[in-house]
Amino acid sequence: MKDYIIINPLDNVAVVLRPFQKGEQIEGITLLEDIPQAHKVALKAIKKGEDIIKYGSPIGHATESIAAGAHVHTHNVATNLDDVITYTYEPNFPTVLGDISNKTVEVYERSTKEYGIRNELWIIQTVGCVSGMANDMIETFKSRYDTTEIDGIYTFQHPFGCSQMGSDLELTRLLLQDMVKHPNAGGVLVLGLGCEENLVSTFKETLGDYDQNRTRFLIAQEVEDEVEEGVRLLKELYDQMRHDQRVTKPLSVLRIGLKCGGSDGLSGITANPLLGRFSDFLSVNGATTVLGEVPEMFGAEKLLMARAKDEATFEKIVTLINDFKRYFKNHNQVIYDNPSPGNKKGGITTLEDKSLGCTQKAGAAVVQDVLKMGERIKTNGLNLLCTPGNDLVATTTLGCSGCQMVLFTTGRGTPFGGFVPTVKIATNTALATHKSNWIDFNAGDLVDKMDMDELLNHFIDLICDIASGKKKTKNEINNFREISIFKDGVVL
Repeated sequence: MKDYIIINPLDNVAVVLRPFQKGEQIEGITLLEDIPQAHKVALKAIKKGEDIIKYGSPIGHATESIAAGAHVHTHNVATNLDDVITYTYEPNFPTVLGDISNKTVEVYERSTKEYGIRNELWIIQTVGCVSGMANDMIETFKSRYDTTEIDGIYTFQHPFGCSQMGSDLELTRLLLQDMVKHPNAGGVLVLGLGCEENLVSTFKETLGDYDQNRTRFLIAQEVEDEVEEGVRLLKELYDQMRHDQRVTKPLSVLRIGLKCGGSDGLSGITANPLLGRFSDFLSVNGATTVLGEVPEMFGAEKLLMARAKDEATFEKIVTLINDFKRYFKNHNQVIYDNPSPGNKKGGITTLEDKSLGCTQKAGAAVVQDVLKMGERIKTNGLNLLCTPGNDLVATTTLGCSGCQMVLFTTGRGTPFGGFVPTVKIATNTALATHKSNWIDFNAGDLVDKMDMDELLNHFIDLICDIASGKKKTKNEINNFREISIFKDGVVL
């Protein structure tokens, strides 16, 4: 097992991979104090105002003189970031590692020519106040019928759809419409009350192209017994989808979301680079990955901009970044008030530190497209998507873009899952061992016992098995399935 890592030869800090005690040595330097796991130690004397270099790039500057062997963290480092930055398109396309693979996945082919990795029956609620009756419909249905021929029947509670107006209401409707059209659902019942702003009639009229044979609509106020009517409609859908069979398809049918949460100092060393290599592998094989979390691009956005396939895509990235900065400023919030307390405890010092580690999930592939919130995937390859960093909101939005699953790296651990399978990848072995009921894969093996190529092969096998229905994620096993819809507006 490695004890520490210097990520880039240009770095003036090392990251410790285990707790170090005062008096121990790294690179011939005696440590002046205890250093917690995943935190940074100075490899040389660093003057006040001098940049702290990690990943080969500045992650901030020293707020005081730092001696060689000292702990480098929030007490002596501050961000270099400013609110206003002028961007220029300077293309730089790194080498993408990955080979053409003969691997395949077993998926459900939908009439829309999209592919699902699950065959589930969903109730999509247009408004929050129908949650109770949606649950009643599901329980009644399951008490009468054997549902083992499908992958489950679910509803996804949310508090929105009423007391909203303008663009806020439109976004709620759009994201729920995205869910209706998601290929992991073999059948969908759209359930409304009848007096909400997000009316079922308007929802249906603006839904666009969808599979009418696999979609039903119910307005509870218009029927005498809404539960019985809901069960009847669910049975119609179930009778169609229960005969669906998986078919063998190439990896190019996969659409995978990339997310991190509860990050620590090892996120940018183990789990996120693993996802980067996996993303590149999928890109080489014609598949699609989607990176969200715009605030966690701040400080690393120029690296993504340099990989834009053309100047038009570059301008889309600039708009993505600047629009989110304006969102912060419009709400009188500090743009760079990040990382979180948990991030800091785990060894992340500044937003640059967090972002440079976060964006490694995108690998080295060319950025093919940039998606607005609620916009669905149109182009294969690496896409960027407008989402906040919030775990539940970002995961929901990734699913709504058309991702069949989300890969979620974490150094602190979290139990939640989205409405699509949510694969938890631990950055360290201690977390993977301690929270084995949450964690699907241990990227900590990268520093414990295997190299990246070996770890990647194991990970590819796991994702193919999950996509093919041979394995379930821990959030599926635990039945942790949640959505959270981005909100930016008044409540009436």
